[in-house]
Amino acid sequence: MTDKKIILQIKGLRLQAVRGGAVIVDNVSVTLHAGEVLGLIGESGAGKSSIGLSAMSYARAGVHIAGGAIEIDGVDIRKLDAAGRRDVRGRRIAYVAQSATAAFNPAHSIMDQVCEAPLVHGLMKRPEAEAWARHLFKSLDLPEPDTFGARYPHQASGGQLQRAMAAMAMSCRPDILVLDEPTTALDVTTQIEVLILLKSLIREYGTAALYITHDLAVVAQVADRIKVLRHGKEVEEGTVDGVLQAPTQDYSARLVAVRGAAHSERAVQSTVKPDTILKLEHIDAAYGTFKVVNDVSLDVRRGETVAVVGESGSGKSTLARIITGLLPAVAGTILFKGKELPRSLGERSKDLKRMIQLVYQIPDVALNPRQTLLETIGRPVSFYFGLGGSQSITPGEHQTLQETIGRPSSLYFGMGAAEVNKRTRELLDLVELPQNFLTRYPTELSGGQKQRVCIARALAANPDLIILDEPTSSLDPLVAEEVLKLLRRLQAELGLSYVLITHDLDVVHRIAHRTAVMLRGSFVAFDTTERIFEGPFHPYTEKLVTAVPVMRSDWLDGVLAKRAAAVATAA
Repeated sequence: MTDKKIILQIKGLRLQAVRGGAVIVDNVSVTLHAGEVLGLIGESGAGKSSIGLSAMSYARAGVHIAGGAIEIDGVDIRKLDAAGRRDVRGRRIAYVAQSATAAFNPAHSIMDQVCEAPLVHGLMKRPEAEAWARHLFKSLDLPEPDTFGARYPHQASGGQLQRAMAAMAMSCRPDILVLDEPTTALDVTTQIEVLILLKSLIREYGTAALYITHDLAVVAQVADRIKVLRHGKEVEEGTVDGVLQAPTQDYSARLVAVRGAAHSERAVQSTVKPDTILKLEHIDAAYGTFKVVNDVSLDVRRGETVAVVGESGSGKSTLARIITGLLPAVAGTILFKGKELPRSLGERSKDLKRMIQLVYQIPDVALNPRQTLLETIGRPVSFYFGLGGSQSITPGEHQTLQETIGRPSSLYFGMGAAEVNKRTRELLDLVELPQNFLTRYPTELSGGQKQRVCIARALAANPDLIILDEPTSSLDPLVAEEVLKLLRRLQAELGLSYVLITHDLDVVHRIAHRTAVMLRGSFVAFDTTERIFEGPFHPYTEKLVTAVPVMRSDWLDGVLAKRAAAVATAA
């Protein structure tokens, strides 16, 4: 890549928190050549996404660019005025966010949002922009590309939205893409398709890219070089094969080792008790007239983890909504601790609500941005275990609470502020977040930190059953490993039961005792995890297993070669 011109150069980047001045990124430099893909790897909070946003001379809320130069084609965009920076963003450099659900405006059609940038920049007229959008929809293998743009975001699956966001980013034919975890929230079969499409887009249009991810196996398929980051500093940089096969730094070696040890651990069967805590019998569910779950039966024992895997749109998350009562089933029975459970959440008692908790898939939309962590995690403590107003907060406790969260609050009225504070600190310890995070807001946290807050909030209710909807999808391998260890320890100590909704088969191998494979609203397999994934496979299970990327730079090319051979043979 050295024979190609430098399209992006970041020199001595320094990012600091607005409050307190903590250093987020410390003297990091990035060089990106035309048509090159550089992978940014590191744990949650390492500064990967902050560097990606900085490439557009943009800093997220609570952070500012304190130093450094950001040059696109030799022009330092930090020195441009606001209008100059707006002209660069979208046209020269575009951003593909981690959460497509949060990135799209629900009030506008997908076509309007894809066409917006080329219209604003004056690059195309509306008919030309729409024609280009339809071409991108077809290139990205979206359904009914001629009419797909008429849909609103809620009418597309997660995988479809992620591809639509790629179309939106490519709408101005930019020179540089910032890809911020573009496949993290996708199931393995959708992920491989998006990887293939991203790789083909980059090759076809000669686009350079910063690929931000925590998954070494994924970045190995599209990147030319890898830069490893930790605590806002550069750890190591090299070719993909060089970093994966012979890392020079201990931290890089640990990342490679934890990703390579995907199948080394298994769930401990001895923790499972014989009594069944949850039983679903012949469950049907629908959104309006559209049936999404068909005749599903499932049982979970005390201390057991049952995983539900399947592609996007198969009904996994819908099943979680049924169990929690957020979507009442239209047929079938749900038994909890041997008694029939009301289908609707509104019909369930306060104690039943407490005993079944849900960790949501997308922490960005699950956390209230206006509440501190003290309020977010402390609320279920107060709601389920407070004294109901029978005990007033003393003036001293009120002062302590006000000082802690920075403003008066009646949230914990009926429960001593010191008790709430103590329990919240304990929960932060459980999910390994610093106690000084109590006063932070979600916007001041990384994606992985937000997910750990969601787990702490669920634990605050002392539940018997937790529905884990993609609990580690936004976490880097080392942090995900610690969260999985935490979940296993809590299960062993407290006898917790988990229903794990996930597309990450590595996580399934490590934590699930039994696994159900879901396809188009029905189970095609349900057995012990070992039997499910060690064969003989159901054809769809085999498709899932073979779609998991291997930590080898030529793996995706091998998949494409096999597909081409299969097509040639069929012809």
